Amino acid sequence: MIRDVKKKAPAKPRKIVVAPSFTREHALLKQGIWPVAGCDEAGRGPLAGPVVAAAVVLDPNNIPRGLDDSKKLTESKREALFEEICATASFGVAYASPARIDRDNILRASLWALARAVASLPDAPKHVFVDGRDKIDTTADCEAVIGGDALVLSIAAASIVAKVSRDRLMCRLAEDCPGYGFEVHKGYGVPQHMAALNELGPSIHHRSLFAPVAAARARHQAVARAAGLIETQSILDIEISA
Repeated sequence: MIRDVKKKAPAKPRKIVVAPSFTREHALLKQGIWPVAGCDEAGRGPLAGPVVAAAVVLDPNNIPRGLDDSKKLTESKREALFEEICATASFGVAYASPARIDRDNILRASLWALARAVASLPDAPKHVFVDGRDKIDTTADCEAVIGGDALVLSIAAASIVAKVSRDRLMCRLAEDCPGYGFEVHKGYGVPQHMAALNELGPSIHHRSLFAPVAAARARHQAVARAAGLIETQSILDIEISA
């Protein structure tokens, strides 16, 4: 008698969760290389507001628990960790304005802000880890780490400081320029922002050379010119008829 043999379903591959660690910083500390900073930025993609960069030197004996890439954390968790980082670590923050972004391009403005954040640290670091592919202009040894905010603990801390600092600033800009919803979307090109941009036109806080902003400005200028032409024609008609 032949029995039916049920095939077992293949086991699902386990998802490996990678958390940032202090391994690289600790290795340098053992060599007598300290301070060691991590730096990251927030706000490359938005249509409005500055790029905000942060540099953080963690206290090896007092590292906040739960540090991670800011994008993986809830807003409330970021806010709580921001307060802990500011209370236990050395940090510096720098801003690249929309005008600088328009002048230099987003990459150069971001690298400039990262270098400024490192330079603003209370004690000059001897080694800097920076998130991404590009090194920055600094007197310290600099190491670019792709995906660093998910790998290097000091970069993760910097990502949180940069993100929270920028979010808070965008809420203040929302009070200065109401109607765009900066306090909600923080300047990113979500439908709510695009609708406001098309209705109100760009504000002084928008990045003029970003394509959606430039397109909205062109539309509003065209409408203004058309309105001016119609008004001029109306005046001429009145003068001629008189």
